[in-house]
Amino acid sequence: HEKFKQDMTRMIDLTLGGKKEELRAERSGTQTPDEILALPAFHLIDLSGNPLTPEQAKGRVVLVEFWATWCPPCRSTLERLGDLRRKYGDNLVVMALAVESPEDEVRKTAQSLSHDFRWAIATPQAAQAFGDVMATPTLLLFDRQGKTAGIWYGAPPDLHDKVEKTIEGLVR
Repeated sequence: HEKFKQDMTRMIDLTLGGKKEELRAERSGTQTPDEILALPAFHLIDLSGNPLTPEQAKGRVVLVEFWATWCPPCRSTLERLGDLRRKYGDNLVVMALAVESPEDEVRKTAQSLSHDFRWAIATPQAAQAFGDVMATPTLLLFDRQGKTAGIWYGAPPDLHDKVEKTIEGLVR
């Protein structure tokens, strides 16, 4: 997780310093979530103590959010994911995977938000399976066959509309 902190700090410094091209060039040799073609293999234990694997989502649309307790935009995104889960029911599986966050804070956030999806703390191996996630929130959307349907970084103003529109097309 220390690597995540260092990568995040470097990414922010380069972005704020107007060096986005340098950042792109630097990251070009590593696997990124953009290169994830399908829902990767992973095995986690959710906050309820139950296994969390991709096999549990077979045949359904899957939305995975990497988030952190210290990330203010993550909270609003997580709230919106609860709304989407309720709207699309069993057609949509939502997994909220915390990174760089103390377990007690993750549990507190989970209890205060939605119980409509699966909460877990991402192990370094699970986070790596989804590529080199460098920002929170990062949302990855997979279709019913497990193929990547969308990837979004951060929380731009149109994020929720874009995600919902994509989910709606996949659920039909």
